[in-house]
Amino acid sequence: MANVGGIIKSIQTIMRKDAGIDGDAQRIGQLVWMFFLKILDDKIAENELLGSDYQSPLPSDLRWSSWAQDEEGLTGEKLADFINLELFPRLKNLAVEGPHRDRSLLVRDAFEDAYNYMKNGTLIRQVINKINEIDFNNAGDKHAFGDVYEQILKDLQSAGNAGEFYTPRAVTQFTVDMLDPKLDEVVLDPACGTGGFLAHVIDHKSDHYVQSVADVQTLQRSILGVEKKALPHLLCMTNMMLHGIEAPTNIFHDNTLSVPLKDHKWRGMIDVIVTNPPFGGTEEDGIEKNVPLKYQTRETADLFLVLIIELLKKGGRAAVVLPDGTLFGEGTKTRIKEKLMDECNLHTIVRLPNGVFSPYTGIKTNILFFEKGQPTRETWFYEHSYPDGYKSYSKTKPMRIEEFDVEKRWWGELATREGRRAGPDAWTVSIEEIKSRGYNLDIQNPNTAASVHKNPRSVADELERNRAQVERLQMLLKSVFSDALGLENGE
Repeated sequence: MANVGGIIKSIQTIMRKDAGIDGDAQRIGQLVWMFFLKILDDKIAENELLGSDYQSPLPSDLRWSSWAQDEEGLTGEKLADFINLELFPRLKNLAVEGPHRDRSLLVRDAFEDAYNYMKNGTLIRQVINKINEIDFNNAGDKHAFGDVYEQILKDLQSAGNAGEFYTPRAVTQFTVDMLDPKLDEVVLDPACGTGGFLAHVIDHKSDHYVQSVADVQTLQRSILGVEKKALPHLLCMTNMMLHGIEAPTNIFHDNTLSVPLKDHKWRGMIDVIVTNPPFGGTEEDGIEKNVPLKYQTRETADLFLVLIIELLKKGGRAAVVLPDGTLFGEGTKTRIKEKLMDECNLHTIVRLPNGVFSPYTGIKTNILFFEKGQPTRETWFYEHSYPDGYKSYSKTKPMRIEEFDVEKRWWGELATREGRRAGPDAWTVSIEEIKSRGYNLDIQNPNTAASVHKNPRSVADELERNRAQVERLQMLLKSVFSDALGLENGE
């Protein structure tokens, strides 16, 4: 078995010598298109062995094994010219026809916005030879590369704006475990980034429900993802192939928000949605007009929440990572939360501590779990605490899935919430109280003296409640004293 971690480090060292690579984002982009073609070629070779009628989606001279496999083959200017003048132009314009149409479309979409950043053909050859040391049809190599690929995704956190596409593995695994998507349930991530949530869905279904070849085919048809930016889309498709999706043609390079809700092809059809929509950003002009007027905003996370409610079928369920601003925001945010709680049962909000998404953002986040079809009657809150000895998370101290064991034990059955109990980290709030607060869901843990989720609006609300309570006590005392004086005077 190859030392995959050592190979990746060697590749990174080689790439740093090339004048065309400028920063982590370009290095990752370069790595991914090369890995994509190598993994694809290994998949093609495997399928050709399994069936004589299998047809490759690529012309033979564009396959990795044709131009890259021979370590003494093309190099220097000839290799650079082949990549820039032959490989990329032809892949970007690949014919989409015949029995392998879907696979050809997959490749063409993957290279639509991909680039070869490396300029030195000799260094490109050195990188290619290192990649050839990994056999993606070898179970050991594939597993080892999966762990390294996870590290590549983590590296996006320090790669400028690209960091927004990575959700910590512990968060993705916990949300999928709690949703427990069944084998035949269609699962969508409408802002799938690099595919972290979908990868865990595949693993979850494979571990719990797949027992036959037919089950594998059902699983592959049940995964849907959409990503509008090129690099994370290519990362996602590579991630899906690593997780056994032969041709991830259901991972679309598009903007899910670009279609009017009333015309959306998935409206009311999705069983499970799990996502971390981009927050803190705004959509381009006109996108907001795809939702009804009362919910129109240019804030991306808010638009996605409206979209998710509409795409779920009756009985469908969702888990969505959202910032604190959604919880306490007013105006359009209030109307969106009212829609959510009128049309869905928002049964659980897990409040995450600061630093989960550092260094990309310090914004505090929450996981909202809801089911469509019945209005909310009450909402449980669970405040996730740092492990002992932690003051925050970092690259060397990331969030771990084991931290969610206590939530999993507390969770209980979805239908009855049996087993849930209020405690130091858990409390429940009725819909009546939520409405009285103007749908402000930034509700502090009543079991702690100080909350880690303070914000100016919630502080003002708390001061107002305290002032009103003082006034009520003053009136009560005045009444008691008045009655007592009346008794003393014989009244």
